[in-house]
Amino acid sequence: MWIKQKGGSATPLKKQRKKTIKEFRNAGLCSHTEKKEILSSDLETTMSVIGDRRSQEQKAKQEREKELAKVTIKKEDVEVIMNEMEISRSAAERSLREHLGNVVEALIALTD
Repeated sequence: MWIKQKGGSATPLKKQRKKTIKEFRNAGLCSHTEKKEILSSDLETTMSVIGDRRSQEQKAKQEREKELAKVTIKKEDVEVIMNEMEISRSAAERSLREHLGNVVEALIALTD
C-alpha cells in the first residue's frame, strides 16, 4: 500500500509508519517505558474508579426501575399502544410508565 505525499510522490505505508513513530519518539510523545510506568501505577486506581462508577450506574438504574414499577397503567392503554405501534407488551408498558400513563405522550415518544 502506498501513501501519496503533498508533492505528488508516493511512499510505502510501512515506511511512512516507521517515520511517524520515529518522529513521535524524537518529540518525546511516545515512550514505551513511560506508558508502562503510568499503566502500572494507576491501574488499581483506575479499576476502582470504573468499578465505583458501574455500581453507581447500576444502583441508579435499579432505583429508576422501582419508580417506574410504581406507576399504574391501564390494560386498555397498553393494548392501544401495542396495536398502533406494533411493539411488544413490555415495550408498550415501559413507554407508558415512562410517561406516567399518558397514552398520547407515550405514542409521540415512540414515533420520534
